[in-house]
Amino acid sequence: MLWIKALHIIFVTSWFAGLFYLPRLFVNHAMVTDAATAERLVLMEQKLFRFMLPLALLALAFGLILWLHYGISGNWMHPKLLLVAVLIGYHFYCGKLLNDFKHNKNKHSHVWYRWFNELPVLVLTLVVILVVVKPF
Repeated sequence: MLWIKALHIIFVTSWFAGLFYLPRLFVNHAMVTDAATAERLVLMEQKLFRFMLPLALLALAFGLILWLHYGISGNWMHPKLLLVAVLIGYHFYCGKLLNDFKHNKNKHSHVWYRWFNELPVLVLTLVVILVVVKPF
């Protein structure tokens, strides 16, 4: 079980690196005025987003193994699973925003992306508290 936990933590951490960095690229992209830089940012964003999907799937798979096979549970698990669902939605919404940038349809300012970038920090904080402190 410890190997599964370790792999879950590794893939969650790696996925979060992408969830932190991709919106930061969006901040920069929203401030760009020249086409060459915008094109380069779309390429970077696409590569990062493609790399994030397998990390997310592996994080979710090892988490499911811990929950369903090893029976790790408690009242804290329900809010944690809700937060995981929020992260999955956030991940795919990032894909939608990437597609908007790719087709020059971005509707948000760099300030909006700066705030948007904070959501995974908040979710990570709550998840760590739920898992470590187990307040319920």
